[in-house]
Amino acid sequence: MAEGMKVVVDEGRWLATPAGTEARFLADRFARAIEDDHALFVLDDGDRIAGCLGLHPSAADGVLELGMWLLPDVRGRGHGRRLVEAALEEAVRRGAHKVQLEVYPDNPRGVALYAATGFEVEGVRRDHYRRPDGSLRSAIVMARLLG
Repeated sequence: MAEGMKVVVDEGRWLATPAGTEARFLADRFARAIEDDHALFVLDDGDRIAGCLGLHPSAADGVLELGMWLLPDVRGRGHGRRLVEAALEEAVRRGAHKVQLEVYPDNPRGVALYAATGFEVEGVRRDHYRRPDGSLRSAIVMARLLG
């Protein structure tokens, strides 16, 4: 799983994790998430893990954080939507009342996916993430209240 995420991390466009992060560090993050009972959903396309979505606790009771990655060659095929829908069902099962996420403004496909699955923009974190080159990136905060 870490090797797949490393491919997306090294694209340097979609995730806050800096490009060049070692796969062993990512593997440690996955191991801790599993130990701490975070919900992880994987996209298995036969011989590899081609994507993953995690639901993680937040600082607020009843609110879960969503993070997702998909390998480039499986994007645009509806896999992200299926992962999000499964995660929302799990969030309800876990008693959450809200799921939130951050997405970069220059990821219109991601913003559209989350909007299509019921997430609404709650705000923008302006110049929130410092990139390795020193530049700053904003992030759109989106959330969905659960019924």
